[in-house]
Amino acid sequence: MNSSTTESGAERLRIDKWLWAARFFKTRSLASEAVDGGKVHLNGVRVKPAKAVSTGDTLEIRIGPFQFIVVVCGLSPRRGPASEAAKLYLETEESRSAREALAAQLKAEAVHGEERQGRPTKRDRRHITRFTDS
Repeated sequence: MNSSTTESGAERLRIDKWLWAARFFKTRSLASEAVDGGKVHLNGVRVKPAKAVSTGDTLEIRIGPFQFIVVVCGLSPRRGPASEAAKLYLETEESRSAREALAAQLKAEAVHGEERQGRPTKRDRRHITRFTDS
């Protein structure tokens, strides 16, 4: 009887805990905030952080400009190394190609943009002051 309780507990896991264990977010609180904010959908439906996921579920996860569409392959109540976390899900091919294309586009745009490093120099501040005062 006790082993059946353990098995049923291992078949489902809170979505925020799974996202943390699968290393999509650094902390459970960040995962919980993302779920609350509507950035995570379970089987196409917006859910709360306490919603349980099980193997075979489809998750749509938006992190910044990137969107991941993954199928849950395993459950782990603890956060392990990245190699173990990668075994918990399988990203769809469409999701991977769209994400890589977006990353390449953002990288190409960043090369053409002006790079700012740190605080403005004294000369820059003078130009800013001159521009805003006139």
